[in-house]
Amino acid sequence: MQNFEREDLQAPLSEINMTPLVDVMLVLFVIFLVTAPMLNSSINLNLPQETAAQTTQEKTMTLSIDRTGQYFIDDIAVSESELTTKLRQAAENNPKQQIHVRADVDVNYGKVSHALAELQRSGLSNIGFITNNK
Repeated sequence: MQNFEREDLQAPLSEINMTPLVDVMLVLFVIFLVTAPMLNSSINLNLPQETAAQTTQEKTMTLSIDRTGQYFIDDIAVSESELTTKLRQAAENNPKQQIHVRADVDVNYGKVSHALAELQRSGLSNIGFITNNK
């Protein structure tokens, strides 16, 4: 048997028990994970009831790009230089002109990218992409 002296029994502990601290941190972490998604969707708003005015059907410009990379504006074939001038003219006439872009599924992405860059340079930003329904 060991001989216990009074000095050994009264010495302070030099180690901290980390188990309760880890347990508390894990519980807080789980609570945070459960409540965090609810914080974003918990805003209760009473939105005003409004009736929107009828939208007018403006004439839209259709920019089509076929499989070979040929550009068409409203079903009329145009070259790349003509595309630039026609888009700038359209922007001068109506900066909010609606543009519908129709591109063949097999067209080179570079042709579509060029058309979008020309639209941006001309100042036309009201662009929609036309697709077929499945």
